[in-house]
Amino acid sequence: MALFDRKTDEENVTGDAATRALSVAAVENDFVEGVYDKLAKVYDLIFGPTLHPGRLAAIQRMNIQPGERVLEVGVGTGINLSLYPREAVVTGIDFSSSMLEKARERAARPDAPPVRLLQMDAADLKFADDSFDIVYAPYLISVVPDPVKVAREMRRVCRPGGRIIFLNHFLSPNPVLSRIERLISPFTIHIGFKSDLDLPAFVAQADLEPLSIEKVNVPKIWSLVTCVK
Repeated sequence: MALFDRKTDEENVTGDAATRALSVAAVENDFVEGVYDKLAKVYDLIFGPTLHPGRLAAIQRMNIQPGERVLEVGVGTGINLSLYPREAVVTGIDFSSSMLEKARERAARPDAPPVRLLQMDAADLKFADDSFDIVYAPYLISVVPDPVKVAREMRRVCRPGGRIIFLNHFLSPNPVLSRIERLISPFTIHIGFKSDLDLPAFVAQADLEPLSIEKVNVPKIWSLVTCVK
């Protein structure tokens, strides 16, 4: 059964998913870094409790086994680090040095699981092919300049049979809400995300096939998307 109903949104039938625009908003790496450098001190306060149910659902969906290699793309302040089992081999990358500084403070706590933290561009991952069992992007893919390039890099470094997981807000299938999200997207990027990233177009252009799509958080306007390579 198809996971997308392509007839539910008037905009979604104006072009093939593999070719239509992902968003009306465009950003550059320097802009993204500037936004998150400013957010670093208040990120946990603003986006911590509100988005935490989605983080818990993602960890549960991963079902991480002892020794599995996990890459978190966009580790941010390290808010997820305490959720990982100690038996996992976790690597976190982020483009923002200010966010990574907060993550390193978390990783240095006595009760923190072991983790490797690296500054890196998500669109140019410095890892070999098939390096990880799970590649996870929490609340990241709608702010990067090129979501498709990031997703393809995530797919590249994931081993065959491994899981690629996105936790994110995507364009609503409701035609009224989707128009509003298109209108406000150039403004929402200033608080860290594009409000109108088109999920069917995104996965089609990234050559990914979702295994499951679950709505998370309250209100349920965020999606937990699980793909298998």
